[in-house]
Amino acid sequence: MSTIKGRVFKYGDDINTDVIFPGKYTYTVTDPNQIAKHALEDLDPEFSSKVQLGDVVVGGKNFGCGSSREQAASCLKYAGVGAIIAKSFSRLYFRNCLNFGLPPITSPEAVDVLEDGDEVEIDLENGKVITSKGIFNIPPLPESIRGIIDSGGLIPYTRKRLGIDK
Repeated sequence: MSTIKGRVFKYGDDINTDVIFPGKYTYTVTDPNQIAKHALEDLDPEFSSKVQLGDVVVGGKNFGCGSSREQAASCLKYAGVGAIIAKSFSRLYFRNCLNFGLPPITSPEAVDVLEDGDEVEIDLENGKVITSKGIFNIPPLPESIRGIIDSGGLIPYTRKRLGIDK
């Protein structure tokens, strides 16, 4: 998937993992459909009922700060989010996004102009965030990272590369 198209759900700075996926569910909710239902529930209670496949979460600086719980990345992926654009990411959250095949895109310029509900297109191969308000260059993702994203995450990518079936 080299192109992602969707609506913007915009939030602010320092959106932490407990807001993305409440910690109270960490050990009790394990089904991907149920995990998706709790995505951003404390920040935007209607998010899981409004989000559509390919939509894009936009955040400010330090997106995904807090604990390293993987559900904070997987809940957005399971909910259908196509990518996250932020001014900056927590290092662990960035890695967890890649592990689940959810593209974390750093573009402070795009974040500054995007608004809730805007349509956005992300061209991962050519490194562009395309909006009605402008086109913003981002570093193109390396082929190996695109391979992880296209495979649905690091584990499916590794299984595919090694020729291992589930």
